[in-house]
Amino acid sequence: QRMDSTLHYIHNDSDLSTNSSFSPEEERKSKVQDVVPQALLDQYLSMTDPSRAQTVDTEIAKHCAYSLPGVALTLGRQNWHCLKDTYETLASDMQWKVRRTLAFSIHELAVILGDQLTAGDLVPVFNGFLKDLDEVRIGVLKHLHDFLKLLHVDKRREYLYQLQEFLVTDNSRNWRFRAELAEQLILLLDLYGARDIYDYLRPIAFSLCADKVSSVRWISYKLVSEMVKKLYMASTPTFVVDLMSELVEKFCRCHKWSGRQTFVFICQTISEDDCLPMDQFA
Repeated sequence: QRMDSTLHYIHNDSDLSTNSSFSPEEERKSKVQDVVPQALLDQYLSMTDPSRAQTVDTEIAKHCAYSLPGVALTLGRQNWHCLKDTYETLASDMQWKVRRTLAFSIHELAVILGDQLTAGDLVPVFNGFLKDLDEVRIGVLKHLHDFLKLLHVDKRREYLYQLQEFLVTDNSRNWRFRAELAEQLILLLDLYGARDIYDYLRPIAFSLCADKVSSVRWISYKLVSEMVKKLYMASTPTFVVDLMSELVEKFCRCHKWSGRQTFVFICQTISEDDCLPMDQFA
């Protein structure tokens, strides 16, 4: 009953400020909503106040970032304007742990907000995370497919040019980063056409097949076999023929035994997963 009376108080027209000095744009951006008691939301939004972090808890911004998708879901996309400024503040927080927390949940937030708000408000933040520290980048990488599938086809294609950058990490010994990239590329095959797969994903896959770490290579064999399967089913047969020719040239005829071994493992995976008809395989 107390909550109902609070909500009634918040939304009684006579209690809302109607100061004519506010422009329509400022009115639209006001933090008033009708889902939860306004005092509760105000308390949450104040977590990004730097003075609170110094006097209350240095981890408070991280807690705020962790809860944000849940708050957004509760308020609904129609009240995103209440959270937008707080989200952008957290996305540029000095602590990488705060940015990392947002990076791991940005795909969930995109589902909540829908394609229009995602394109306008989340894509710029997503692009910033792509250039961040590896600890932050891994968050967007682990859910790359989940995020890109929500974007419009034209917007999605723009990221083809950036996938190559995931091969470069702050620490070259961070092999799990490259293993995750291979896993995500397998999922991304469903989002792109044959030409895009051949032009952009194929070079990355071949690079991962020659990785120094065996765990990365094993996932990459699966990636190449799925690529063969996808290109074989495409309407243009030249892509799969060119891909198989390159596999023979690059790995089967490699002067290093490891390259020739890679060819055998790729053939094994293609055969086991029925990626090609046997006459085509032969």
